[in-house]
Amino acid sequence: MRISFFGAAGEVTGSCTLVETGDVRFLVDCGMFQGGREARSKNLRALNFGFDVRDIDFVLLTHAHIDHSGLLPRLGVLGFRGPIYATPASIDLLEVLLLDSAHIQEKESEWQLRHQHRRGKNGVGIQPPLYTVIEAQSSLGLLRPVNYGETIHPAENINVRFHDAGHILGSSWLEVTLGGEGRPRKLVFSGDLGMRKRPVLNDPEKVIPEADVLLIESTYGDRLHRPMPETEDEIVAAIGRTNACHGNLIIPSFAVGRTQEIIYILADLVRRERLAPLKVYVDSPMANAATRITLAHPALLDSETRDLLEWMEAHPNKMKVEFVADVEGSRALNQVRSGAIIISASGMCDAGRIKYHLRENLPRSECSVLIAGFQASGSLGRRLVDGTRLVHIFGEPVPVRARIYTVGGLSAHADQAELINWLRGLHSPPRHTFVVHGEAAASSTFAQALDEQLGWKNVRLPHQGESVEI
Repeated sequence: MRISFFGAAGEVTGSCTLVETGDVRFLVDCGMFQGGREARSKNLRALNFGFDVRDIDFVLLTHAHIDHSGLLPRLGVLGFRGPIYATPASIDLLEVLLLDSAHIQEKESEWQLRHQHRRGKNGVGIQPPLYTVIEAQSSLGLLRPVNYGETIHPAENINVRFHDAGHILGSSWLEVTLGGEGRPRKLVFSGDLGMRKRPVLNDPEKVIPEADVLLIESTYGDRLHRPMPETEDEIVAAIGRTNACHGNLIIPSFAVGRTQEIIYILADLVRRERLAPLKVYVDSPMANAATRITLAHPALLDSETRDLLEWMEAHPNKMKVEFVADVEGSRALNQVRSGAIIISASGMCDAGRIKYHLRENLPRSECSVLIAGFQASGSLGRRLVDGTRLVHIFGEPVPVRARIYTVGGLSAHADQAELINWLRGLHSPPRHTFVVHGEAAASSTFAQALDEQLGWKNVRLPHQGESVEI
């Protein structure tokens, strides 16, 4: 068997792993790179992936986040026609996320072309989209639903089971069994694991007792998240300070998962009377759609969330949430000078309507920005977290005078302690462990923690493009 790492090796985004065994070749995830200018060049290199997609028999998708799914349509463009297996909730989300990704790419190419024409150039060198809306729509026809706990047989001597990862709606960790001659081998792909005892989703399912090969994420493998009570204190303080200064609170948020979690926490703080009644604007068409999809899968929500939804329905004046649909409604929010809580995408501040709200509110010292998620190196959100006093948005200089709050307890990723705790479910160390989906320092620190806390010696940090024979 050979495993090749075409993304999320030494970095967080771009998850794409190729497994070759016997006559079968399959991918686990096929995601875009995200975060800054380097991400664009990496995605352009994916014009041809580095392998022949027509030789891929099937794809297993852990979840719908674009850094795990965003290049699925590109497979179809290059001739892949096999099935893509994912949970029903992931498929529902992909119908929104992939079409939005294609739309953004098309608009970006159009903008570059207009920009060149204004400068008297003929458009030579403009990169076309990796895929179009039509091509993204076509790729949705390859999706095949798999329920949690269901065993599928995508190829001879290969069995796959999806388990709840508790990361975002429909997220999974994968149990893959390779049969054939000799003892069957077990492979575990963690995908992205969530934190236990966090709102909205059920906790991650426990890992299986034995695994021969493990690929484990390490996004936060070098740190511990702040306890939820401290996180709630920070949110209450941010809202209190902003209201006292008569400003707005802007919350960049990932449309899937993070937005729904923030709404839950704000509503729960109101219910417990830690906050006065709130009016919250959600200015993200994708977040609006993701929220509808979340509510359409009540079995995937934990009991606390179902109880809070009943409370919100019974107390409509306590927690008002307005989902902004059209561009005119989004622009109107720029006229609101104080008292607004605006949740908008994208979560790393590099695209979407959040950039307009940052442009309007960052220069105002009475306003605040609440950063509540991972910010990839090179992203606008990362620069704000790192304390820059000047950013450029839409090519214009924007001074940063607003208060920047970084809230560390809302991550949808397990921290080091939770990752270690999950892995304690294995009765013995895997024969091969690969630490992936983390920046180099985080992955290295987590590998060391596996040695020190679990006694695991055979741990590797793969690099981009590396192939390993097992």
